[in-house]
Amino acid sequence: MRYFAALALALAAITSPAPASERASEEAAWAALKSGGIVLFRHANAPGTYDPPGMRLDDCATQRNLDDVGRAQARRIGEAFRARGIEVGRVLTSRWCRAKETAELAFPGRAQPEPAFDSLHADRSRGPAQAEAARRILLAWDGPGALVVATHQFTMMAIVDRPSASGEGIVLRRDGDKLVVVGSVRP
Repeated sequence: MRYFAALALALAAITSPAPASERASEEAAWAALKSGGIVLFRHANAPGTYDPPGMRLDDCATQRNLDDVGRAQARRIGEAFRARGIEVGRVLTSRWCRAKETAELAFPGRAQPEPAFDSLHADRSRGPAQAEAARRILLAWDGPGALVVATHQFTMMAIVDRPSASGEGIVLRRDGDKLVVVGSVRP
């Protein structure tokens, strides 16, 4: 009997809606994007950890790439923007294939490579300078529409010091010369 009670509690936790504060934060994030905000998306699901030795930017076959779950996740990102009527002004992406594919599936034909959003995992010594270059790009954004960036976990951590899940977007707004986290979106 205890087993079934525990199972029922576990299922309730899985199927329960997000807490009101989490939903409010997500709604604030979508509202910020609707008014020309900025979102840093961690690339969609790409199984494994890190790139294999010998990875080359010019050869996707040497990289860790999106799987079918990641591709569906990337498409949902674009669908969520369209369903909410959010104008996208620009789409920037890391030069890594998994980030480019995330951006391209979400916003076909819009992705523009930007090295400031490349992965920092292989060479974290570049972190401070690269994060500063990325911040300059983000702080210069003035629309029209939202700025969408597809990047990587370590890069996002260097820019906003906040972890994220695959396909999660951290929404930012400018406050003078600072970037302020509004919330996150998980299409």
